[in-house]
Amino acid sequence: MPDPASRLGLGLAAIARPAYITSGRAERLGADRDVETLRARTHELLDAGHAAGIRYLDVARSYGRAEEFLAGWLAAHPEIDDVEIGSKWGYRYVGEWRMDADRHEIKDHSLDAFTEQYALTGQLLGDRLGIYHVHSATLDTGVLDDARVHRALAHLRDRGIRVGISTSGPEQADAVRRALDVRVGGEPLFTSFQSTWNPLEPSAGPALAEAADAGARVIVKEVFANGRLAPGGDAAAVALADRLGLPVDQLAVAAALANPWAWRVLLGPVDTAQLASNVAGAARTVPAGAADELAALAEPAEAYWAARSARPWS
Repeated sequence: MPDPASRLGLGLAAIARPAYITSGRAERLGADRDVETLRARTHELLDAGHAAGIRYLDVARSYGRAEEFLAGWLAAHPEIDDVEIGSKWGYRYVGEWRMDADRHEIKDHSLDAFTEQYALTGQLLGDRLGIYHVHSATLDTGVLDDARVHRALAHLRDRGIRVGISTSGPEQADAVRRALDVRVGGEPLFTSFQSTWNPLEPSAGPALAEAADAGARVIVKEVFANGRLAPGGDAAAVALADRLGLPVDQLAVAAALANPWAWRVLLGPVDTAQLASNVAGAARTVPAGAADELAALAEPAEAYWAARSARPWS
């Protein structure tokens, strides 16, 4: 029987930069967030994740020093050759390792941005890179209609790197379906989709099922709704988890893994205790009788994303 953790991935969005939007993170990290401290904590998480059976690792150009931290861990463990790595281009980290930065990241889906960022990713990850996503592709940036960018991405596809998009916002489903239609050289260009799905925001589910049916990989991100589906988070979700006798983070993982179209479900912990609890959710199941209660947690997508946009970086 496959290890349940084999369907999990480990993302470094919350650990490889000093500020992020996940609630509860500040208490777990504490005030010491210098580069070397977070590098060491990242390596501890990568060690623990690999020991737990996780074999997919997720980074991005905008996740502070995530690619650098991951590259250092890989160099320190030449014996580890069984992990697949995905990264993303399209946002620049501009926070300069400051908690009080006016802006922490800037979006740019131009061909120049791709060319610059892929070169930097290549310097750090080289041939270990397996998947390259357009970071937060939306209809309004034009990247899903930009033939020049598509041709550049097709060169990666033709060299064996899987090309995809990550999605955010209330129109995730539209972005997924538009990307599924993009073909270069007669072949689909985008065959990996990293999208937000959780019990509070399940609206992209039908489109992600279509992507999986078309042969694409689907990676679920933000399964904990940036801390709302973690201990001390959303009151209704915590109450439901309590009635079911399991921690709310494990309920979130179990619910995500119950989707047959999910290839990997990303975790984003900042310490090994949090990772261990998250991983335990892979062995849990949502009781059949709780399906309606779980579905009742869903919010209108517009309201969910408006609240997410208002979350402070801390």
